[in-house]
Amino acid sequence: MSKSRNAPKAAGSRPSRGAEVAELRRKLQDAVEQRTAASEVLKVISSSPGELDAAFQTLLTNAAHLCHADLGTISLYENGAFRAAAATHNVPTAYAERRQLEPVIRAGPKSPLARVTTTKQMLHIPDCAEDIGYKTQDASSIVLVELAEVRTLLNVPLLRKGELIGVLGIYRHEVRPFSEEQINLVENFAAQAVIAIENARLLKELRESLEQKTATSEVLHIISSSPGDLAPVFAAMLEKAVRICDANFGVLVLHEGGNTFRVVAMHNAPPEFVELRRREPAFQAGLLSPLSRVVASKHLLQIADLTEDAAYNTGEPSVVRFADMTGVRTLLLVPMLKDAEAIGVAVIYRTEVRPFTDKQIELVKNFAAQAVIAIENARLLKELRERTAEVEKLNQDLEQRVADQVGEIERMGRLRRFLPPQVADLIVASGTEKQLESHRREITALFCDLRGFTGFSESADPEDVMTLLRDYHTAIGEKIIKYTGTLERYAGDGVMVVFNDPVPVEKPALQAVLMALETREAMAALTEKWRELGHDVGFGIGIAHGYATLGTIGFEGRFDYAAIGTVSNVASRLCDEAKPGQILISPRVFTAVKDAVTVEPVGEFTLKGIGRPLAAYNVIAAVSASV
Repeated sequence: MSKSRNAPKAAGSRPSRGAEVAELRRKLQDAVEQRTAASEVLKVISSSPGELDAAFQTLLTNAAHLCHADLGTISLYENGAFRAAAATHNVPTAYAERRQLEPVIRAGPKSPLARVTTTKQMLHIPDCAEDIGYKTQDASSIVLVELAEVRTLLNVPLLRKGELIGVLGIYRHEVRPFSEEQINLVENFAAQAVIAIENARLLKELRESLEQKTATSEVLHIISSSPGDLAPVFAAMLEKAVRICDANFGVLVLHEGGNTFRVVAMHNAPPEFVELRRREPAFQAGLLSPLSRVVASKHLLQIADLTEDAAYNTGEPSVVRFADMTGVRTLLLVPMLKDAEAIGVAVIYRTEVRPFTDKQIELVKNFAAQAVIAIENARLLKELRERTAEVEKLNQDLEQRVADQVGEIERMGRLRRFLPPQVADLIVASGTEKQLESHRREITALFCDLRGFTGFSESADPEDVMTLLRDYHTAIGEKIIKYTGTLERYAGDGVMVVFNDPVPVEKPALQAVLMALETREAMAALTEKWRELGHDVGFGIGIAHGYATLGTIGFEGRFDYAAIGTVSNVASRLCDEAKPGQILISPRVFTAVKDAVTVEPVGEFTLKGIGRPLAAYNVIAAVSASV
């Protein structure tokens, strides 16, 4: 390595007058060429401040020409590494192909580039074949000497605010060091390159800032112009985020709870991924997946290389599938936060390993915040529209509803005047009187009356008769309601109760028997009370099970709900045969309840209207209190 300028000429012979004139002419011509070249470079820089390619190429061509170099390169230093030359001049094909295969120059510590990086000073090597980098077999030095055929090297650092941003290099195929004037010239060109880079950077920042502000304004305009429609907002947001951040594609997903997500927008996504999300818009993400981690942490996440991420290396299915399908390497995930909860994630992707800048991250954060605004606006607008529609409907229907309610009240009053309460309630609840139509159903019929009531009513005062009937009907009515029976009719002391119509009842025979047992207990207390008042009145029950025809009978203004059939007659006749305190049941009832109650046979009865004698059983008690 040598930093020395050309050595002074040896003392001795004095140049002739003609030689001095020729040397002056040469220097004058060189000065003119240098000024012309500098002017040309500055003209290119000023005419296209954002176009570095043209400036670099003009600068490099002039530097090589004026310094009589065979080739030249300008390499930029980014993120701790040199990338393939930003500009080249007359490089050999083999070297150019190698740089295409290896866009990032891997320079060893003894290489010329590494030494310029460390010292941030000009490096002049008269013979690269004798340099320490080549002798220590540094890969980049070998490529330079053997593929680019470089022997003499001049590398000048490009410095901005004392920091290295690149290197301008000119080279010769022969061992012929550059002169001091040539080195000074290349240093001037390096300064011009820094000016071009700085101008381009400032212009790029200005354009990016303007573009970001414009994009933000456009998205906000879409939000305000279509508050209830999220699709155009999401589409515009993703398109601008992908374009401005130089990403390959983007998606927006909403968090549906747990590890479930739903894709609601995509821009420029690979066709295979688009088709997958069309078939499966909602999907499960593993706990290690980037989406789940962002939702859990509520912080943005940038992954420089997805293939180096823990989720990919542990084989998390959704991540591996996604990476293999799309080729994604770098991704940026920004949570959409509402009330400190992540309701979704905005994601942009690159298919190369190239992290997003702070300004790009800030832009996506702004877009994510705008997406939350749009979602909230849409929710509020939907609620407002729904409530407005509800109010309008209420206003429109108010008179009709009042009229309907008045009509319903009147109808309920009419029904309750002539129908059992259960039937009336069922009709009102269903909104139809279909239950009143004649139909056939299997039922259990219970008939009960008072023993000695006829004699009592003939001898007692009417007020006493009414009091007794009121106590009697109250006791029976409570049990009918408790066991879901239907009061078919009552006439004086006779009461008919139907089970399993119109309200379906599970085990209607058992319900009837259990009601009879409780009614007998209640009547025992009442008959004792009546005896103390001098009234000898008893109580009997008959229960039968079978098919009957049920429906309304009567005339307009006075209807009854009746059960017509043998089963009603059997229940009534068994009640007639029952002694005070007995509960007589038919064989079909006995079959249905024999495991739940204890009974005693009381023989066969010849009942009026029944062709053959009928065996009957007296119910003693329930088997257990829980039955």
